[in-house]
Amino acid sequence: MLRTIKWYFKFVFCLIWKSIDAKKADKILKQKGEEAYNEFVYDVVSRWAMARVKDSGAEIKVYGKENIPKDKTVLFVSNHQSDFDIAIFLAMLPEKKEGFVAKVELEKIPFLSAWMKRIHCIFLDRKDMKQSAKTILEGIKLLKSGHSMVVFPEGTRSKGEQIGEFKAGSFKLATKSKVPIVPVTIDGSYKIMEGSHYRICPAKVNVYVHKPIETVTIPKQEEGKLPEMVEKIIREGKK
Repeated sequence: MLRTIKWYFKFVFCLIWKSIDAKKADKILKQKGEEAYNEFVYDVVSRWAMARVKDSGAEIKVYGKENIPKDKTVLFVSNHQSDFDIAIFLAMLPEKKEGFVAKVELEKIPFLSAWMKRIHCIFLDRKDMKQSAKTILEGIKLLKSGHSMVVFPEGTRSKGEQIGEFKAGSFKLATKSKVPIVPVTIDGSYKIMEGSHYRICPAKVNVYVHKPIETVTIPKQEEGKLPEMVEKIIREGKK
């Protein structure tokens, strides 16, 4: 219980404290430009995420980092077990300085949503088809401009081992922007939080980064098979 209390306290306190860094970021953007701003912002966010992972006591191992293209913008497509998945990506896979397609509820959380917007996260309301379409278009624009993204195509957390059906609309992010898809399997993150009724528990989590799938060479008539193909890779990645 003490770990849980400390974790939630530090989660909130550190977010508020990071307001100082937010002011620094604004100065950097004004004085040094967008590239320096992005470097600073992603460094702040990835260090904050790593601290939250360490505070949880989780042991996270990442396999297959060499599969991430070094010179290309990518769309990471991952299963979604826990709210912790975003922190895991930011802490353990910071190379691409990725933003996220996140649920719209996160936009309402003070301080957290401000930092999410700074790393080019976009917020999706799956109950509003019109808003969802606009968000996907925004994501395509970000990918085309060179910002890698992460999407969880199940649409919600599984809170366990199971993997839900992948929503086809998420894959338009890659097919319309023509960036590679990098499938990622997260195994065990739900044990940190959701598996113990939101008490913070140390857990072993394995993250498997699979080989990229090029979308430039996929014929249009084959694009509809992508969700099933990627889902299969991610499911089998846990074996």
